[in-house]
Amino acid sequence: MIATDTLAKPEEPRLTSLSHGGGCGCKIAPSVLSRILRGEAAMPVPEQLLVGIETSDDAAVWKLNDTQALVATTDFFMPIVDDPADFGRIAATNALSDVYAMGGTPIMALAIVGMPINVLSHETIGAILGGGAAACRDAGIPVAGGHTIDSVEAIYGLVALGLVHPDRVRANAAARPGDVLILGKPLGVGVMSAALKKGALDADGYAQMIATTTRLNTPGPELAGIEGVHAMTDVTGFALAGHALEMARGSGCDIRLDWEATPLLAGVRDLARRGFVTGASARNWASYGDEVVLPAGFPAEDRALLSDPQTSGGLLVTCDPASAEAVLATFRRHGFAEAAVIGGVDASDAPRLRVNA
Repeated sequence: MIATDTLAKPEEPRLTSLSHGGGCGCKIAPSVLSRILRGEAAMPVPEQLLVGIETSDDAAVWKLNDTQALVATTDFFMPIVDDPADFGRIAATNALSDVYAMGGTPIMALAIVGMPINVLSHETIGAILGGGAAACRDAGIPVAGGHTIDSVEAIYGLVALGLVHPDRVRANAAARPGDVLILGKPLGVGVMSAALKKGALDADGYAQMIATTTRLNTPGPELAGIEGVHAMTDVTGFALAGHALEMARGSGCDIRLDWEATPLLAGVRDLARRGFVTGASARNWASYGDEVVLPAGFPAEDRALLSDPQTSGGLLVTCDPASAEAVLATFRRHGFAEAAVIGGVDASDAPRLRVNA
């Protein structure tokens, strides 16, 4: 097992011990967020705003001219791992994913930094920022500024900006009946993070977790250029079930999930069976479980994985069947060998997520 207390300096606490929740598991539960936002007064929507808050999409998109639209998003959270450079890299990769999920190409980022200055050393904080900068370098963009505060919990993330052709914006609300559903990364990051926090994740599991959470979703812009690709989002804190439901509601369709075809990180089903599940998984299910149709006898550990919050998760794509092989080939060309067809889209008068065993 990983001795997680050795990943920070001996005189410093583990990063994960400073956070009440880590990674995208920090997100406010979907039902709570809905109640919070319910009272907001409607605001006029300028015609240049191609994507706003209406369908809970990954980023805002503002049309600049006939050939360019600005993609703008922000994402930040508390530590999901104890290694500071890994934490920074994961958080930055996760933030940039929202640009890729809209079909955009990142152009620059701003850092969001809240750190307990009297608890963590300057070296540790510098390593967090260095990990984020490394992810941005891999994406080919600069960290062009940001903002810092002294906070009780360690918080890091980015404002991420990108560009996309207005005709290539891929929202989460454009799925069509008859589409197939494709997932770019395997599930199970939340389960692994729960095991890590309790000292039950071995070195191979940790390496697997870091590899998936630091892999940039670079296929996004190329996928958006495939005519048959209709909708796209990324799977993060609300889990596969939650983000598939956002797609279903926005598109007015059922999303059908073939669970046995859904890729999982190695060992996570066993970890979930042993009880290594985040609190966010239960909050997610409480928020939207009544909109999910499960087969009889669906195992508890699989339901936990269905609602497992993913930090820096994979792209979820719908496309016409004729384009499925081009989508899979694009994923594979970018190094996403686990990408798989995991279901489809069906016509419906009452959008649901329907899971097949």
